[in-house]
Amino acid sequence: MNHGIKFEYIVRGACVREGMLLLCRNVRFGNVYLPGGHIESGEGAADALRREVKEEMGLEGEAARFLGVAENPFVQNGVEIFELNLVFELFMQGVAVETPPRGIEGHIEFFWHPLAHVAESGLRPAALASRIQEWLEGAGPDRFIHKHV
Repeated sequence: MNHGIKFEYIVRGACVREGMLLLCRNVRFGNVYLPGGHIESGEGAADALRREVKEEMGLEGEAARFLGVAENPFVQNGVEIFELNLVFELFMQGVAVETPPRGIEGHIEFFWHPLAHVAESGLRPAALASRIQEWLEGAGPDRFIHKHV
């Protein structure tokens, strides 16, 4: 049953340490994504990423270089959802690959995954997994992932 399309404005952060990319997993459903979350009304993307990192991990984070945009349409519980993901490089104090950050919110957990093998991580949107390494390296002029990719 279609109840219309819901639009979600999302900010995500790519935090890399020693060749490892910090990822987040929904404990209940297994969805894997970059740390971040919804941008609230009137909030800037960099401020939203800083807030989300604080809320989810209790750490200070800083949105650095803008990497790109990924559209992500999907259906959840019969509702069409269209996500627009703004992706930034993310710098955080107090994180090391030996120990993933502790999730404060019970529904998510954090883990490190080799950046070179991010395509095998289950990262969503899937097209982002194929581009994130290029974006971080400054390669690949295409900084926009169209919904049909």
